[in-house]
Amino acid sequence: MYRRIFFSFGAVLFYLLSAAQFKVQIQIISVPESAVSDIFLAGSFNGWAPADKNFQFEKKADGKYFLDFSLSKGFYEFKITRGGWQQAECKADGSDITNRVLQLVSDTALSISVEGWKDQFSTTARKSTAGRNVRILDTAFFIPQLNRQRRIWIYLPERYYFSSKRYPVLYMHDGQNVFDDLTSYAGEWGVDECLDTLAARAKECIVIGIDNGGHRRLNEYCPYDFSLSGIAANAASGKGEGKEYAEFLVKTLKPFIDKNYRTLPGRKNTFIAGSSMGGLISMYAVLRYPEVFGGAGVFSPAFWIAPAIFNDIQARGKKVKARIYFYAGDLEGESMVSDTEKAYTLSRQYSHIKTVIVIRKEGRHNEARWRKEFPAFYTWMMQ
Repeated sequence: MYRRIFFSFGAVLFYLLSAAQFKVQIQIISVPESAVSDIFLAGSFNGWAPADKNFQFEKKADGKYFLDFSLSKGFYEFKITRGGWQQAECKADGSDITNRVLQLVSDTALSISVEGWKDQFSTTARKSTAGRNVRILDTAFFIPQLNRQRRIWIYLPERYYFSSKRYPVLYMHDGQNVFDDLTSYAGEWGVDECLDTLAARAKECIVIGIDNGGHRRLNEYCPYDFSLSGIAANAASGKGEGKEYAEFLVKTLKPFIDKNYRTLPGRKNTFIAGSSMGGLISMYAVLRYPEVFGGAGVFSPAFWIAPAIFNDIQARGKKVKARIYFYAGDLEGESMVSDTEKAYTLSRQYSHIKTVIVIRKEGRHNEARWRKEFPAFYTWMMQ
């Protein structure tokens, strides 16, 4: 009797401590002279939204920027932006910086300096790294499901124009980061270089990169209405548009690609991949359209934003016959590995899939890490 009461009290105490909100103050003590007044904080606590007004800094009379907010105990990563990922902070020479880290166990105050902004280097220090097999398919491809336009990239294998062969297709989110460092906001995956290198020993593939919607990224890649208030006291709720975005991929973009390029249009040769929110929407797309997608790369998925995905795995999983590659890093936050392992376990239990899960102890939440993991994913997926 007493043991049970003590256990219950301990569980309640643990819950209260883990749910407690700690005060955080960030002071930006220096920024490049050309900085404008609007500066924002984007991180794992607000879905990496680059222009979230709930996390907008206030400029003081002395020129310094302050932001006060509250977060639950945990491990977080973040960067400073001027309202978009093309205007994110970088090093003084224009090169990318790694995500800043916040390990929150008590009230915390940080003082940081911003060395540079990426858009200041777009035509000088930064050069295009897209290979000759990459081109922009359309700068304003219409998304009827959302009444928006989006830039679309395409990678065609080296031998595409010298044969009548048909190819599998891999659809990837955050197209800005897939092929080209010049357009990337956090480094590129180097998918074109990877596939050029693997062409001699792995199945060749067409890759379609779909740019994200900037400040709409969180909404477009989330298939459910969401709220971040459980993590950050001043975070907002949002409308999920992932259902419409996935429908666009399946009913608008894929038919266009299949009509205009020599593809293998069947399920066994149609794949989807992305990281963070892109990992979430990739998992959802396989569940929502099991007859279309035969495989998915689910990198560092932001399942914490949309726990309803676990219900969908159980409810829709029995119709899925696909290959799913799960990846997570130990240094991506307290729930990343456990959430990914949960999705992996449920997928094996409720669906007819071939799956693998990779957990890296040194893995952080960034493009450099996903670039390293991509070749293993690709060769496994194309078996």
